[in-house]
Amino acid sequence: MPTLKVGSAIATATSLLEAAGVPTQEAATTARCIVASDRWGIGSHGLMRLPFYLSRLQAGGINPKAKLNTVTDLPSLVVFDGEDGLGHWQLQKASEIASERAMVNGIAAVGVGRSNHCGALGIYVWPMINRGLVGIAFSTGPAVMPPWGGNQSLLSTSPIAAGIPTNPPTVVDLATSAVARGKIQAKAQAGAELEPGWAFTKDGAPTTDAKEALAGMLAPLGGVKGYAIAVLVESLTGMLIGPTLAKNIPDMFAASQDALPQQISHFVIAIDASKLSVDGNNSRTSEFAHEVNSAGGRLPGSNRVNPENLNSGDEITITDQVSEQLKTWSTKLGI
Repeated sequence: MPTLKVGSAIATATSLLEAAGVPTQEAATTARCIVASDRWGIGSHGLMRLPFYLSRLQAGGINPKAKLNTVTDLPSLVVFDGEDGLGHWQLQKASEIASERAMVNGIAAVGVGRSNHCGALGIYVWPMINRGLVGIAFSTGPAVMPPWGGNQSLLSTSPIAAGIPTNPPTVVDLATSAVARGKIQAKAQAGAELEPGWAFTKDGAPTTDAKEALAGMLAPLGGVKGYAIAVLVESLTGMLIGPTLAKNIPDMFAASQDALPQQISHFVIAIDASKLSVDGNNSRTSEFAHEVNSAGGRLPGSNRVNPENLNSGDEITITDQVSEQLKTWSTKLGI
């Protein structure tokens, strides 16, 4: 499989997005977030997704010139209409604003509605971590998971992420489905089978066929408990921010829906960690990290590099198929 330098990969992704009409700053931020997923080893949310974004940009499903239009502006709560723009730069900006306001007010939340897919959600808790804050993020997407006991897709993979400023930082980043849908797509591209218990056909029968799973439904993580958390995520995004529920969000993997705006919503919360302690002198983050290590474990996400400070000389690996798709798009966009 081809390997790329991080710096070269970001430059390529930025050029492709700019050629598709995205302004330079937004393109560069989006490219960095995309490549950070690959650097983390989450290829299902990295450059593999870029051809899908480019198709949607060309078809009109993503607005390349979108701005963040303020809907609500309170000291600790801001809500933006994303005007159908790319989710990566919009959620990055939301996290930065939440961080700035939390450093003044102790806590702040920012919602973005009418947006698009943002890649690996854990990337967007780092603006908080890098400022010594606690960060929490939620996002929605196309409905791929049924309610518990049901047989129709009503919930997305309903990802949730959290960052704690330990040393090294703790990053929790997971889908509330048994597996992220991007991993299903990656398996489908590779012609590989799924693990049993990951997915169902559109008729509700268990399947290990990735293509059947993409057209079908995903199982919730941990049974009814995963379903309950997915309801929480859907409530804090599609239900309360909107403008649409997961069941109405177009599928980015379906070319026939490329011209339809996804209208995805995201929600981030930043909390000043230094203001949370009841005793005013808190060394427990260091103590807990030490105890985890002493017990033979490691903090979740502690092996992930800072996505806001990537080393351009590091290498990432992509599949032959993704490499060919990027070359095709470079030709198509005249790069």
